[in-house]
Amino acid sequence: MTTAKKMTLQFYRNLGKLFYAIAAIDGNVRPVEIDKLKEFVKEHWLDIDDIDDVFGTDAAYQIEVVFDWLNYDEEIDINACYNDFVVYKNKQSHLFTDEVKKLILKTGSGIAHAFSGINKSELMLMAKLDMELKKA
Repeated sequence: MTTAKKMTLQFYRNLGKLFYAIAAIDGNVRPVEIDKLKEFVKEHWLDIDDIDDVFGTDAAYQIEVVFDWLNYDEEIDINACYNDFVVYKNKQSHLFTDEVKKLILKTGSGIAHAFSGINKSELMLMAKLDMELKKA
């Protein structure tokens, strides 16, 4: 596996952490939020690049894999998931093009709005994410 491939797999894994944090910030991950994530992966994230994981599956599915794994383990620290994403973003800033940043915000917003609109905790996390993505 090449270095670039590892970076891309880690990129998608960290997105899984971020999107899980958005869905779980209110203490409950609902099926409609999971469905919305899967919809965004299928309709948008699969087209970002043509990198496959070690099983020959599009690397973008790592978003779902990590999200599902975190959702299964009910003792995950949501703040740690968000912070892991931020640390990765700061180390690999070259991967975060304007197009990718817009898609991250669109996906996060879609997840947050999926169940009865956006609530206060989701709104605060989305605002924090928006500010983080605007940093150089």
